[in-house]
Amino acid sequence: MPDVPWSTPTRPAPDAEVYVMASRFETATLAGAVRFFLKAPGIIRQIRKAPGAHGVALRARVLRRTFLTLSAWEDRDALHRFARSEPHRSSSRAAAAHMKESAFTFWTVRARDLPIGWEEAERRLAEQRPNQ
Repeated sequence: MPDVPWSTPTRPAPDAEVYVMASRFETATLAGAVRFFLKAPGIIRQIRKAPGAHGVALRARVLRRTFLTLSAWEDRDALHRFARSEPHRSSSRAAAAHMKESAFTFWTVRARDLPIGWEEAERRLAEQRPNQ
């Protein structure tokens, strides 16, 4: 699947501070990856309609069973309201049964610095991993 490129549901003021989340999900099985992949378009649509959403992108590597997400929000509360709403709430609970590993990282940037690149997101996610 090709990447779902960054889209901007609502444009914040250039000097606004926005709350960014990057996540990495690795499923335990290919079947779990397919399930995750099939749910992703609905969740992307939900983010695009969510109050306080300023950006969203997805990098799906189904055969590697790995998915990366990037999103930008008005604030942490906007992200939490989205996470608790349907269909995300039910989908994330169902996906948990198929996960091998998940990582999340959060930070703030000025809106003028959006969109965040995948390189930045991957660097920050790698920092979340325990030293091996």
